[in-house]
Amino acid sequence: MTETLPDVQLLEEARPGRVRSAVRRSVVQRGRLVDLAIMATFTVAAIYVMSNLWSDLQSGYLFNAGRDQAMWEWFFADTAHALAQFRSPLFSDLQNYPLGVNLMANTAMFGISIPLAPITLIFGPTATYAIGLTAGLGGTAIAWYWAFSRHVLTGVSVRSKIAAAVGAGFCGFAPAMISHANGHPNFVAFFVLPFIFLQVVRISNGKRPVRDGIVLGLLVAWQIFLGEEPLLIFTMSAMVFGAAYALPDLAKSRQAIKRAMPGLVIGGAVTLLITAVPLWSQFFGPASYDGVSHGQAGNDTAALTTFPTESVAGDPEGAEFRMNPTEENAYFGWPLVLLLLGATVWLWRIRLTRAAAAVIVVMGVLSLGSELTIDGDKTGITLPWKLLADLPLFESVLESRFAMGAIPAIGLLLTLGTYRAFVELRGPRRTAAGVWLVALAVAMIPLIPTPIDADQRSATPAFITSGSWENYVSDGTLVTVPVASAEDARALSWQVDADFGFPIAGGYFVGPDSKTRAGIYGAESRPTSTLLVNAKQTGKVPLIDVGTRANALTDLRYWHADVLVLPRFSGDDALRHTVDELVGFDAKRVDDVWVWDVRDLVSGKTSNQS
Repeated sequence: MTETLPDVQLLEEARPGRVRSAVRRSVVQRGRLVDLAIMATFTVAAIYVMSNLWSDLQSGYLFNAGRDQAMWEWFFADTAHALAQFRSPLFSDLQNYPLGVNLMANTAMFGISIPLAPITLIFGPTATYAIGLTAGLGGTAIAWYWAFSRHVLTGVSVRSKIAAAVGAGFCGFAPAMISHANGHPNFVAFFVLPFIFLQVVRISNGKRPVRDGIVLGLLVAWQIFLGEEPLLIFTMSAMVFGAAYALPDLAKSRQAIKRAMPGLVIGGAVTLLITAVPLWSQFFGPASYDGVSHGQAGNDTAALTTFPTESVAGDPEGAEFRMNPTEENAYFGWPLVLLLLGATVWLWRIRLTRAAAAVIVVMGVLSLGSELTIDGDKTGITLPWKLLADLPLFESVLESRFAMGAIPAIGLLLTLGTYRAFVELRGPRRTAAGVWLVALAVAMIPLIPTPIDADQRSATPAFITSGSWENYVSDGTLVTVPVASAEDARALSWQVDADFGFPIAGGYFVGPDSKTRAGIYGAESRPTSTLLVNAKQTGKVPLIDVGTRANALTDLRYWHADVLVLPRFSGDDALRHTVDELVGFDAKRVDDVWVWDVRDLVSGKTSNQS
């Protein structure tokens, strides 16, 4: 769909060439100013959404991030530390000692963490985390604005740019994007995906297969290092879009595919050249795993018409349709759903509309999971996701996230509809245009995001920040009480604050089950880690016998433990007395923690603390 500029054309017909050139320059300059204004608006909007985190980079913690912020900050910090130490960032034994963690299999986002390593080293990982989330929101909107304004509406008038900005703004700040901005930078940083799609289209022209193939390979490699699951989801969206767009003219489409093959092969080769070693490490290297099962995670159909909780029309009751606050993947709100239905009918004659509608339907259905659920009720109706759920790569995907694959298609429909409304405001069908603009406001205003909530993070104990830990760690690990896990990831922040001076037992990551190679969150439970969790949950000292003490000694030796550390807090008696019984001597109070120096115990020497 292209735009004509009648004002410029009339002048070109009536004026000499010098005047025509001046008009062109004026229009282009005005267009560039509008571009800058729109991009600046997206940047300011992203900063506004993340403002509560930016206002306190020292101790701010996103309220709904759970343990994820600590995990991501650890990933960013470990990557920077690895580069500073001239070691590979693909693997680390600084948590889950002695087995370690496969960082490539843990979405460490090397596409951000490596370029921003200097920022991490100077300002800390929270700054990198904030940059990743902010650049993800704003950058995604800017990238789709570039695609819509340059390749869908190819004119330079203000109305075409505003129309492109409407669709792009939705792509960057859609409800699912805001939801994931609570803790998942890999599901916010989609700014490379539009350019991958555009590059594939460019390759189909067959004009410069080598250059275009190399560019495509570089873009795909970068996206792999930003997030493989988003790449899979949006590749499926692009395939549905391409198939629906090609259907009316298969002969021309076959020719385009034939022209694209050399460039695609070159692109694939470049991608493989860059990512071969990291991907081998991910799937076959130390601490790799075969996939992560999340159970049934499809969207309830009621989620599609529910307003997102972090918006001006936020619906607290809508929380019942999500897994957690970071997974509101289909909260579009009923006005937008109705608007999209109307847009599809209104713009049906446009080929792009039909392709976009196909994407919305297919990805929306896939996001519903294996069984149709309506307002909390299981219907027993089997859905297409059932056929894909157990296939390689797909088995690790949260199916509700497929709704995010519809976001660019929705943005495209909003762009097309808004542009047509602007054009028809000057014609005889002003009423239809006015209805669209009013409906657009009714659909979009309730979705305007509010700043993401942040709180104060738990303070790192003075035992760590003062350096007292150095008196208790030789060449072994620091073991927290309870042992660090997916439920309690505070030790990751302690380790970062200690500049990775010690490895830790356990941690928060995805690693293999030793028996099945299936991915699990955190380290495999050992007898002592399970015992300590039970003591914390019940508030009672469990029965400690000879076998329990023997298991504890085995576990401490497995972890190469030097010291056990329990932060002092009201009600810590059960945990403290449990460890006292396990190691055979009482805790020592140091700064604001209880410590058990177990180096002599682990080495077999007689403890001088009994």
